[in-house]
Amino acid sequence: MKPTIAPYGSWKSPITLDMVAHGTVNLMRIALDGPDTYWAEVRPAEDGRTVIVKRHPDGVLEDVTPPGFSSVSMVNEYGTRSFTVANGVVYFSNDSDQRVYRQRPGEPPAAITPEGEFRYGSKVFNQHLGRIICIRENHTDPDEDHPLSEIVALDLTGESEPEVLLADNDFHSSPCISPDGTQLAWLTWDHPNMPWDGTELWVAGLNDDLSLGEAIMVAGGIDEAVMQPEWSPNGDLYFVSDRTDWANLYRWRGGEVEPVCPMEAEFARSNWWVGMCSYGFDSPNSLICSYSHLGHWSLGRISLDEKRLTPINFPYWEMGHGDLQVDPGRVVLVAGSPDQPLSLLMVDLEDEEVEVVRVEYEEDLPPAYTSRPETIQFSTDNEEISHAFFYPPTNQDYAAPEGERPPLLVTCHGGPHSAASAELNLTTQYWTSRGVAVLDVNYGGSTGYGRHYRERLIGEWGVVDVDDCVNAALYVVDRGDADSERVAISGGSAGGFTALASLAFRDVFKAGASYFGVSDLEALLSGIHKFDAHSLVGLVGPYPLYRRRYIERSPINFPEYTTCPVIFFQGLEDTIVPAIQSEEMFNTLRANGVPTAYLAFEGEHHGFRMADTIKQCLSAEFYFYSRIFGFQPADDLEPVEIENFNP
Repeated sequence: MKPTIAPYGSWKSPITLDMVAHGTVNLMRIALDGPDTYWAEVRPAEDGRTVIVKRHPDGVLEDVTPPGFSSVSMVNEYGTRSFTVANGVVYFSNDSDQRVYRQRPGEPPAAITPEGEFRYGSKVFNQHLGRIICIRENHTDPDEDHPLSEIVALDLTGESEPEVLLADNDFHSSPCISPDGTQLAWLTWDHPNMPWDGTELWVAGLNDDLSLGEAIMVAGGIDEAVMQPEWSPNGDLYFVSDRTDWANLYRWRGGEVEPVCPMEAEFARSNWWVGMCSYGFDSPNSLICSYSHLGHWSLGRISLDEKRLTPINFPYWEMGHGDLQVDPGRVVLVAGSPDQPLSLLMVDLEDEEVEVVRVEYEEDLPPAYTSRPETIQFSTDNEEISHAFFYPPTNQDYAAPEGERPPLLVTCHGGPHSAASAELNLTTQYWTSRGVAVLDVNYGGSTGYGRHYRERLIGEWGVVDVDDCVNAALYVVDRGDADSERVAISGGSAGGFTALASLAFRDVFKAGASYFGVSDLEALLSGIHKFDAHSLVGLVGPYPLYRRRYIERSPINFPEYTTCPVIFFQGLEDTIVPAIQSEEMFNTLRANGVPTAYLAFEGEHHGFRMADTIKQCLSAEFYFYSRIFGFQPADDLEPVEIENFNP
């Protein structure tokens, strides 16, 4: 059957809004307890509730978290590992009150921490002490501008108050206890560092009365980011460090630090979420790890005696959320590929067979409607090389008229020290199956290409990221894969800032979308939460010394420069990028006669979790571009009011 000839953007697709919004979950935070496997999944169809799910050895799945509870820890605002499991009992932070609850099989959750302004995360259970050791954010002191960071021990019965083990630095993370229960390791850092700039790894003796012995700094400093400390079964301490540019594995034993398997690869992501893990031990002499090279992740086994890595046959090259857990004989992780959405996978380490336990998208996508990413590299204004994934329009039922080039949507990830990924993503396929090309840019500053690549953004946020998005778009346009007059840019949070700055200060993009994006860098400093309080020092420069940069890079200060259409999406409960940032930019563009639209959502925070919100945003963004670029969607989309638009 010959494909129908129809303009790009007007193709009818089997990938519907309901599939994207209602048929999805977000898989994260794995825990292993004997033969049982646990994980957390965010469910947009349940208004973004996070449910802990248990998989029994026979494959039966069971929801652990009952209705009315949601397992979310808001440590550092972005969240952290919210639960742990010990002997069939789940201990989790609850979203609404941030208390820790004990969930025994067959019983309702019971709080084991007191009411109050506290948040708990990165929980680990110690059998010897009979306690949970975790991070606590203490928000109770009205004289403090920011909460106190502590490492505390929790009584499993809830009969006694949490006991503070230490509270010496601005931030603590990743507490872990040696197998014999006698040593505690943890990470710490102080302002103005971010955890990917400089952290320290410390170890101290842990006594039965929960007192700590003399602390020893194992690794780290202002120019070294240490991540993911873990004790091996024989009591050696392992960790990831970027001391040689690449985030590689090291171990500490006998008072000495030594590299485990030096490679030009990354064994960890930037530490946005406390408690991420990308490796684990299947025996005292063997370590299972995930590692990334040029944006592609792999799975491997390291012989610890020989310090040699052997790749595991694993047909996935995107590791989701940086979580991997290992037991003897098996590894459980979230991973995906261009042909497979992010999925919870169980790998048998003996025969390397992979079992799919749960997938983020339940719908099967026919290959004929699926766009596969092309990994591209392109030159920047500074003669550097940057990276992106390009998705061409793909739909077996349609072809474009001869000579027509497709609209191009450039997408900017958040962070900004995060990374674009290439797993099968329904949102991306929603666009490409309708005839819109997508270009997902890993601009300078992204994780996965070495510390030097990430540090390209030092003092250059709003410049390097913008130039990379511009040059990526021009690269695709110049080789004939997109229409230069129909190029849009879209991003969320930090990616929203990149999008708005690209629209204001460059003339390549003809339309754009900002999801809870930053428009005013100087205003962002006011009331910013503790974790991000000094993030702009590295990204822009110390304030007020570099106040001019803050002003010159903020789109809100140059409204006359933004002359092309922009649509804004904003959660009204957002405490990271408050709604005023989007509202002021929208109102300014509207007053200047620029075509613009604004959608705000009650109950949504920083990052949308509700199915109806996700559906409405995607529909509105597509409708917006269709009106601006002049194509007729095959879908019956709900109209959006576009101010100042006269077609």
